[in-house]
Amino acid sequence: METFVKARPGAPPGYFRSEAAGLRWLAVPGGPRVVEVLDAGQASLTLARVPQVPATPAAAADLGRRLAVMHDAGAPAWGALPPGADAGFFGPLDDPLPVPGGAWDTWAEFYCEARLEPVCALGRRRGVFDRADEAAFDAVAARLGRLAGPAADDAPARLHGDLWSGNVLWAPRPGGGTQAVLIDPAAHGGHRECDLAMLALFGAPHLAETLAAYDGAHTLAPGWRERVPLHHLFPVAAHAVLFGGGYVGQTRRLLDLLSTRAAPAH
Repeated sequence: METFVKARPGAPPGYFRSEAAGLRWLAVPGGPRVVEVLDAGQASLTLARVPQVPATPAAAADLGRRLAVMHDAGAPAWGALPPGADAGFFGPLDDPLPVPGGAWDTWAEFYCEARLEPVCALGRRRGVFDRADEAAFDAVAARLGRLAGPAADDAPARLHGDLWSGNVLWAPRPGGGTQAVLIDPAAHGGHRECDLAMLALFGAPHLAETLAAYDGAHTLAPGWRERVPLHHLFPVAAHAVLFGGGYVGQTRRLLDLLSTRAAPAH
């Protein structure tokens, strides 16, 4: 078996063990294929290498159906980390952002306290966000329950947590065809719409097929398309903290939109 080793001397304590725990947690019967973990230590993670081929519409639709199965496997609470995970992280290997894990009673509380508040505070410390940005984050946080609309009633899903297009590989399926393979999770108990919004953030291939198949397997709450910017706020803000540039302006546009948008009706 060909292997792939992720390594970083001085990685945050628990980083690779937490990633391995997340990959194992996401590998549910009927769900998407998840890259196989061979070994995990403090400074490295050894995975089975995934041969890659182009995505196809049929494989993208299959991913949508299987994501619904994975999400429906659930999590014990909003913000719950996978069994065996020591900590939560989001972002690239060179500068992973720590994100809290735990157990929140509602999605709004989790998104506020475990995602928006920490990324805003880190952005302030790094000089990326200013006082006006902090006030805008506070304004959005105060409206989260209303902005979630009907989706606020959902149960915690078993999330990949960083499901942008680069973390979905496309590989040959044994016996023919193509299948998606998930890598590099920030796994936790979260909102199913978050993973779907992440697929849209950087343009996953054949996304329309994935979303239609998902909605056919698990009907999404009304208005889910209008909530995509809500779920984009944290990852875009994290990119602003990590990379600056245009992501700062994109974060501010999302904050402006979400702090003034009319709340959806239940």
